[in-house]
Amino acid sequence: MNEQLQKAVSFALEAGYQIDKTAFDFLEMLSKTEDPIALMEKAIKKIEPLTQKPLFIDRPFLEELAKEEILKKPEETEPTLTPPIAEPKPTYESRKLPFQAYAKEVQADMTVIEDPTREICTKGCVEDYLEYFRDRFRRLQKLLRQRIDAKDATTISEALKSPNNSKIKIIAMITERRESKQRIFLKVEDYEASATVLVPQNLSQEVLEKTKMLLLDQVVCIVAIKGRNDLFIMEDILFPEVPQKTPHKAPEPVYAALTSDLHVGSKLFIREYFNRFLLWLNGKLGTPQQREIASHVKYVVIAGDIVDGIGIYPSQVKELAIRDAYEQYKAASKFLEQIPDYIELVIIPGNHDASRKALPQPALPKNYAEPIYEAREVQSLGNPCTISLHGVELLLYHGRSLDDIIANASNVSLKTPNKAMKILLQCRHLAPIYGQRTPIAPEKRDYMVIERVPDVFQTGHVHVQKTDLYRGIVMVNSGTWQGRTIYQAKMGLEPTPGLVPVVNLQTLQATSLDFSKGEVG
Repeated sequence: MNEQLQKAVSFALEAGYQIDKTAFDFLEMLSKTEDPIALMEKAIKKIEPLTQKPLFIDRPFLEELAKEEILKKPEETEPTLTPPIAEPKPTYESRKLPFQAYAKEVQADMTVIEDPTREICTKGCVEDYLEYFRDRFRRLQKLLRQRIDAKDATTISEALKSPNNSKIKIIAMITERRESKQRIFLKVEDYEASATVLVPQNLSQEVLEKTKMLLLDQVVCIVAIKGRNDLFIMEDILFPEVPQKTPHKAPEPVYAALTSDLHVGSKLFIREYFNRFLLWLNGKLGTPQQREIASHVKYVVIAGDIVDGIGIYPSQVKELAIRDAYEQYKAASKFLEQIPDYIELVIIPGNHDASRKALPQPALPKNYAEPIYEAREVQSLGNPCTISLHGVELLLYHGRSLDDIIANASNVSLKTPNKAMKILLQCRHLAPIYGQRTPIAPEKRDYMVIERVPDVFQTGHVHVQKTDLYRGIVMVNSGTWQGRTIYQAKMGLEPTPGLVPVVNLQTLQATSLDFSKGEVG
């Protein structure tokens, strides 16, 4: 019997009450993730006013009381979600061995390559929007011209002067898409002119599949035949695309745990799962092999939505345990300070955080997230950003635009965020569609263009953990620590909470650990 459980039982006996076996079993199970003393104090407090007091405290009574504590109204909730984490009962002999953290002896090697935080300067005027789209076009045009098969592309104006039936290549932005009688018409434009592109149905299956991926505001190279007036007849389409690459690798076996979407402050934040993650990082949970992985973790990266925020989605207030943003970050800090101090913590904001909602987002402001900055040393960056860990480049992006990709691209769903991530890499842009669910600020520079090809591409947002590989790039959507919300149920989204991908920076192999179970899965 652990010390907390023993004190809880003693407290009940001293108050004059017995605990039956089923209640004891429940209390023992609860003590792995919750404070059994606090629950027993509340139980005695509830029994005392009763005229007919029970001789035995049974399991249904404790279960109901525990349920009330989790689901009680927000206004009755104390502004914290963080009891001290309780060490679970050891079931592996290896836990009796001292935990020797390899990463503790390794010096951190982190460089910030791109961070928009100090560069944001938009005023939101019409000229800013024009400059933003010009910059987007300019940067993506440059990337397209790095392709051998797009070097000879010309402007729309020059292509319009070509003789009918001649073959042309143009780099253009797609501004409109219309489908009529099984034919697709695209409206495209560049700096000087616009034209119409017909997508015929007799194209090869490969090209037709590429046309299904076309998105509004995307910049592409179109291979076509010159038709009458301003009409081009498509033959092929070329994306900016990431090239096949040989990734950088760390010279030593240090790992990065990639996570996101804690949503602290929500009633649906599953603190039991996150407590297990913290225990694992501290070497107190898992098989010998899993504890060996923990010993190599030098970095924990949180890709946004540290807290649940306020007024983010319909009916959110019904699901909030903490209704104040500052208090949400205060609660989050109690968890994050339990990450071992030799581990470097990197965080970026998401759409639920107290940063501006439009992309790019600056780092979390200190007037809201001050408790996190005070709790421990943290590298707080903007969204998106690029960092280097022991020479391995990571592109960190919360992933708000994944919603737009899933809604507009074929064969992509909430269950397959990896497919949406692949499209972003092919577009070389993190938010190619303008004006839908993803707010984008008209900065003079488009920070969403993927100019550097990363070794690891991390997103979150959709709450479904997926790991994939594309052209040598490790793609990780890092899942969540929140249960299914009412809004997600209406959307048909089934989250995968408690899963954490851990990347070995020396081999770029990713291992997914499951903290939704009593033991690490």
